[in-house]
Amino acid sequence: MTTATTRALRTPSARTGAATVGPSPSGALPSLPSLTGLRWMAALLVFGLHVTNFGYFGGRSGRLVSWAFSPGATGVSFFFVLSGFVLTWSARPRDRALAFWWRRVARIYPVHLVTVVIASVMAYTLAHQPRPTPGQALANALLLHSWWHPWWQTLNPVSWSLACEAFFYACFPLLILLLRRLGARGSTALGALAVVALLVLAHADLHHWWSQSIYSFPAARLPEFVLGAVAARLVLLGRWRGPGLEASLALAVIGYFLVPQATHGGYPGTVCTIAGFALLIPAAAVADLHGLPSLWRRRRLVRLGELSFAFYMIHLLVLRTATSLLGTKPHYGLLTGAAVTTALFAVSLALAWVLYEAVERPARRLLLRRRRPAVSPEPVPGRREAPAPGRD
Repeated sequence: MTTATTRALRTPSARTGAATVGPSPSGALPSLPSLTGLRWMAALLVFGLHVTNFGYFGGRSGRLVSWAFSPGATGVSFFFVLSGFVLTWSARPRDRALAFWWRRVARIYPVHLVTVVIASVMAYTLAHQPRPTPGQALANALLLHSWWHPWWQTLNPVSWSLACEAFFYACFPLLILLLRRLGARGSTALGALAVVALLVLAHADLHHWWSQSIYSFPAARLPEFVLGAVAARLVLLGRWRGPGLEASLALAVIGYFLVPQATHGGYPGTVCTIAGFALLIPAAAVADLHGLPSLWRRRRLVRLGELSFAFYMIHLLVLRTATSLLGTKPHYGLLTGAAVTTALFAVSLALAWVLYEAVERPARRLLLRRRRPAVSPEPVPGRREAPAPGRD
């Protein structure tokens, strides 16, 4: 985006004097490719965590890989914050809730259903794979399984985050209505309440106030989504005052490596990274708006970011399938472990490309083809539909 274009998309706010982000003549807000690139890095952290859990590296190399990727579960927290930011950024004026929900179904459900089928086939054909009950399988297919902790790892385990996202989507029409009425100060207060809620929940989980972990409980992950939405609203209003991209990235990296030192993982780990993530995402957006340097908008990273949802959804199934050939936690040396990991990464990425090109994109076009937009063209970061996590 050129500097001239960026200036044309920013208009002065009559009330605050700050520059608000406005639509282009086509009705679309400026694209934010850096956010797409960052999605890939979050997916890569989750992949590294699962490589660690499957024990492909032993000895000193295993300890090094564990140090680098044992906090990788925080990549899902990043997806939740990012989801809130992107959905708020791309929200249509006067959009209807049913239209919004249908677009989200078109975005995530086709890939989810395909991976449910793949996971079901694996459960009944491969050795040592858990077989779900009909109730578990149905709850997973309907994205309800994370509400009951014993079921949260059913079939494709990473889909627990989609159940959280489904809850966020259900709440979003009310959230965006609230944010639009609150203004900058009220939105900031709402973000502060989200931080307080996260801290209270983390403390409660750490001290076992409940009989089971809240890590996968959708309502407990809502504060992360709200923080992302608040950040987007402040950027749109021209009231964001966070640090730049480099400082925000440094805070996110420091928080990431503090996770194993400060907690034993799980939900409390989000406390270490939430500040860095909640600053990094709007900082990347502001960098794109102003044409500032950003590693994350490089073309290859953006392309990988487009594949990140499919990659997130398929990679654990690839790793599970590999246990039939490699055994459980083989603890290879550095070279063998690196070769095995590279091969599994390549297979996961190739299958992600197939899912994206053969399922995700065509299914979304098919489901949305006959639906007339509620308003003029949808403002979508990176020109594509708002990303899911896996966390979206």
